[in-house]
Amino acid sequence: MILVPVMLILVVMGIFLFSWAVKNGQYDDLEGPAHRILYDDDKDMIPEEARMDTPQDAKKQVPEPEASPDPSQEDQPGRP
Repeated sequence: MILVPVMLILVVMGIFLFSWAVKNGQYDDLEGPAHRILYDDDKDMIPEEARMDTPQDAKKQVPEPEASPDPSQEDQPGRP
């Protein structure tokens, strides 16, 4: 006889707490916290000469690809 009212009170409290959490935005961003751990926050530990903060810096580090010969310009039989 005691367990039924106790369980009804617990169910009502659970529904109240869930509705409170939804109203306060607890379930608005489900993926943000999971992705936040992947953000790089150790810029202070990277040496100055190795940092690539701007696209110009990144472009300096990557070598330009060599020009490949155009297959249409190669010597073809029957063409001068």
